Amino acid sequence: MKKLINDPKSVVIEMCQGMVKAFPENLALDEEFMVISRKNPDKNKVNLISGGGSGHEPAHAGFVGKGMLDAAVCGDVFASPSVMQVFNAIKHNHSEQGVLLVIKNYSGDVMNFESAAAMAEDYDIRVDSVCVNDDISIEKKEDRRGVAGTIFVHKIAGALAERGASLRQVKEIAQRVIDNVRTMGIALTSCTVPARGKPTFDLEEDKIEVGVGIHGEAGIFRERLLSAKETAELIIERILGELSVSKEEEVAVLVNGFGGTPLQELFILNNEVATILNSKGIAVAKTLVGNYMTSIDMEGGSISVLKLDEQMKRLLSAPCETAAWKETEA
Repeated sequence: MKKLINDPKSVVIEMCQGMVKAFPENLALDEEFMVISRKNPDKNKVNLISGGGSGHEPAHAGFVGKGMLDAAVCGDVFASPSVMQVFNAIKHNHSEQGVLLVIKNYSGDVMNFESAAAMAEDYDIRVDSVCVNDDISIEKKEDRRGVAGTIFVHKIAGALAERGASLRQVKEIAQRVIDNVRTMGIALTSCTVPARGKPTFDLEEDKIEVGVGIHGEAGIFRERLLSAKETAELIIERILGELSVSKEEEVAVLVNGFGGTPLQELFILNNEVATILNSKGIAVAKTLVGNYMTSIDMEGGSISVLKLDEQMKRLLSAPCETAAWKETEA
């Protein structure tokens, strides 16, 4: 295993320290509970808190800042943060307007975030939550994982919260994004968890895993190595099979890298995605290409498609200032 680390046991704390030192004017770190938050919080708005296991950087801490998240809870690599970690994130980053928790649909995350929310309510803190389940690789909708589509939830709900919307309104639009976003990913290689020191699964040179998770989970089936065009066709066909988009509607697209794929290849993949959608008469109002929710060093990526309405479209391009996403006024 070749990695630029000191000790597998200190990866998360040192990563968080390094992020805050890179953005000292914007971010603060609670080292006891591994929470990265806004250095200058706004207590007059609904506050958004998300998080989960580390290893998905820049998610989630890279999206803390004006117009997106107010705090991110950093668990161990691919492990849910504890109830006390989440509770302390809520306790120190809430406002009178309330807190919305954005949870990815994994059993540990759901259980710990919801337990922390119940504890916070005992302290008269208003807390509500949404659960992201955009991964169409899983057949049963209730079991679907929250993956890269979560970034759209952070951005759109965060933008509305920044404008002074109520907790009910922020939750409503977050849920609307969840209901209209679908994601699927493929892997060319496994990832290597530092504490394990070897790939999570073995994959032949001429094969790919289709429908992988972001925690190093193998896919739902193994396929021959596909071209960028074939990969885009496979994923977009499955997404549009679930997400009914008419020619009069617009979408946002996220071509997300898993950490080990060069931007060159992600842009080639995006070129194919755009060509397919254009051929179907589907207009792309916003495109994001890059590493947004990774799986450490996995080679491969995912495609997310979000069906937009006018409000979501405006909020998606609203100003924000975070380590991983900056959007300015046109």
